[in-house]
Amino acid sequence: MHILWKLKKAFVKDVLAEIKEDKPHYNTLSTIIRHLEEKGYVSYNAYGKTHQYYPVVSKEAYKERFMNTAIENYFNSSYKNVVSFFAKEEKISVDELKEIIALIEKNK
Repeated sequence: MHILWKLKKAFVKDVLAEIKEDKPHYNTLSTIIRHLEEKGYVSYNAYGKTHQYYPVVSKEAYKERFMNTAIENYFNSSYKNVVSFFAKEEKISVDELKEIIALIEKNK
């Protein structure tokens, strides 16, 4: 998705050219992009048998949907579980937690 947002419109070969490490096989990437199209994240213009893909959701909308799904599926829909996970993994500092608390209190 990041590559499609960057390029705005791209054929599979264009997306593949942007991948620097761990390049998937062309057919694998094509399948991934088709799955994104089936899920409504991208659409395409057909040129014969070739498709030029473009994103139909913004980064923000995608991020919101992704995060909601991840929190629902991996953290039992609990934001407390999310924060606890990152605290246990030492991925969030006390200062960052204080900033989050301040944001919550400000929005009340």
